[in-house]
Amino acid sequence: MLLGSQLRRLREARGITREKAGYSIRASESKISRMELGRVSFKTRDVEDLLTLYGITDEAERESLLSLAREANVAGWWHSYTDVLPSWFPTYVGLEGAASLIRVYEVQFVHGLLQTEEYARAVVRRGMRGAGSADVERRVALRLERQKRLFSDNAPELHIVLDEAALRRPYGDREVMRGQLQHLIDISERPNVRLQVMPFSFGGHSGESGAFTILSFPDADLSDVVYLEQLTSALYLDKREDVAQYEQALKELQQDSPGPDESRDVLRGLLQLS
Repeated sequence: MLLGSQLRRLREARGITREKAGYSIRASESKISRMELGRVSFKTRDVEDLLTLYGITDEAERESLLSLAREANVAGWWHSYTDVLPSWFPTYVGLEGAASLIRVYEVQFVHGLLQTEEYARAVVRRGMRGAGSADVERRVALRLERQKRLFSDNAPELHIVLDEAALRRPYGDREVMRGQLQHLIDISERPNVRLQVMPFSFGGHSGESGAFTILSFPDADLSDVVYLEQLTSALYLDKREDVAQYEQALKELQQDSPGPDESRDVLRGLLQLS
């Protein structure tokens, strides 16, 4: 994505169309678009030809961008799990791993970054009916691996609004749910986690369209990405106007939900009832 955004910036600065850029590397306009969005792998020769077209002759600048191209083609750690993941999900894992701020609204179940191992196993079993135990365990292992970054030195900020429905809908037995609620209470105390609960009592709210995630990145050249998961695919939205609408929806959810301290009290109340 970083390389793609840099290439787009250079192309637009020279007033070159995607069609002309595609012609220069024997490709279509749509491939240039996918390259600039970071949705395809990069051939070194293509990047070299585009840099020449865009008038980049400084060797240090060219090498910096070519180095990015080589890095972009290195498979991430999560690629070893692609055999048990839907085709669209590895892209999300890569984006999540690069994000410095992750903003979430979740309604169906507790978000994967906050699931206990037992709760995650119950969720995966429900979603992968008929799958063997080995595949289930590999999916759970991936989920736990993703969570490690929340505790790392470069941990992202996680701002999440959980609908009360996600906390009351049981996955696993009573002890699994109690363990999950306690985990949410504990992790909500971390300085990089802001957890709020949208209670049933509030009524209708701005999250009526369903769950979504907004990913923001440390590099200023990278636009925010909205992730929307569907039954058989996922959408990745990065147009400014689309992102702005989801940002407004999340802002309203945060304003309308109890704050982090009050939300912890809600979690404690649910734990006592469970």
